[in-house]
Amino acid sequence: MGLTGLVAKVGRTVVGRDEEPAGERLQKLLAGAGLGSRRSCEQLIEEGRVTVNGRVAHLGQRADGATDRIAVDGIPLPGREGMVYYLLNKPAGIVTSASDPEGRPTVLDFVPEAPRVFPVGRLDLMSEGLLVLTNDGELAYHLTHPSFGVVKEYVVEVEGRLSKDVIGRLRRGVELDDGLTAHARVSMLGPHAARIAIHEGRNRQVRRMCEAVGHPVRRLVRTRIGPVTDRSLAPGHWRHLSPSEIRGLWEAAGAPQGLEAAGKGHTH
Repeated sequence: MGLTGLVAKVGRTVVGRDEEPAGERLQKLLAGAGLGSRRSCEQLIEEGRVTVNGRVAHLGQRADGATDRIAVDGIPLPGREGMVYYLLNKPAGIVTSASDPEGRPTVLDFVPEAPRVFPVGRLDLMSEGLLVLTNDGELAYHLTHPSFGVVKEYVVEVEGRLSKDVIGRLRRGVELDDGLTAHARVSMLGPHAARIAIHEGRNRQVRRMCEAVGHPVRRLVRTRIGPVTDRSLAPGHWRHLSPSEIRGLWEAAGAPQGLEAAGKGHTH
């Protein structure tokens, strides 16, 4: 074979390699994210329930978990490469922020330093309970913005003896300085304790609701965020959220299509 033939052969080889699709097979990425076996993930693709960068995927397609936007039924693939999701049981006296000018301990002191994460929403200094920390800005936006209405549940201990009338007022809505609160799910746990589930996310809403009906809060513990709860997680301890929990949070936020992080929301 002459020089010209060798050059042509090498050229064909190089071109062939360049044309090889990048990334991993889509069903492997889906299975690795905890969505089932590879065969069941192939079925998801065949049923047209999987999109890559907004387009319906096809069987045999490859994708890059780090750069491609992969979704199933409109819900972003959980555990995307580089994204971390922690669940922390915040103790009282810990600041819910990345840093504190007064030098007080913050929630970031309890989780790994790298990759850098931020708390999703807020819990007051003396409030306790479950808090999500992540570097996924899209999920954080949809969990905190009031328009998505993700339910958070709290157990409160209050001053004074609760009555059925007070519980009813909390359920129907309480007039605050920023307007009437939406209906809430409220149940009495004892003469001085109640479980309150809300979806609005106004600043310090649960505390203000209880004050408005004459029962200031002595202790407040967040026990649930959307579908995520964990009674075994001790104060000051954290764990990774599972792929199913991450997916559940997206579902609680309405599984929005065409996600765009625009602006910030806040909880209480």
